[in-house]
Amino acid sequence: MRIIAGTARSLPLKTPEGMDTRPTTDRIKETLFNMIQQDMPGAYFLDLFAGSGQIGLEAVSRGAKYAVFVENNKKAAACIGENIRFTKFQDRSRLLVMDVMPALRSMEGKYRFDYVFMDPPYQEALERDVLLKLSPLLKEDSVIIIEASLGTDFSYLGELDYEIKKEKIYKTNRHLFLEKIH
Repeated sequence: MRIIAGTARSLPLKTPEGMDTRPTTDRIKETLFNMIQQDMPGAYFLDLFAGSGQIGLEAVSRGAKYAVFVENNKKAAACIGENIRFTKFQDRSRLLVMDVMPALRSMEGKYRFDYVFMDPPYQEALERDVLLKLSPLLKEDSVIIIEASLGTDFSYLGELDYEIKKEKIYKTNRHLFLEKIH
């Protein structure tokens, strides 16, 4: 796994050992950033369930002004910390080692994000709870990107005032690009 483009291009990243995380493949990461690259310079990026931190680090490498990483697994968080130091993005990053829900509450009034990326554990239905708590952290035109299994139900999105702007389907998972309906 590596940074694909930008100021830290080609730098290798560490991944947490074990089966607790599912690193996004370089091919899928490249496809994702090809879709959002034009808006990355100067953006504030939130990486929830961050794993190795590779998505948020890619965003910073491609010009995001700042990234916040949220990860509650201590081994994964240590890996994110090492990757932040290795890429020399300490001044443009913050790591919160805690569960996502208290992390969201702790950021209210401090941050407003242009992009929120979340890759929660599959089949745990955490997406809805996170979406319910995101509003205070969003800007007018924020984009929320969810990496989910193909079978994850998102039929409730309209009830929460979110709409799907784009969807990219891969072999075993998909990315949904959501915006808040105003």
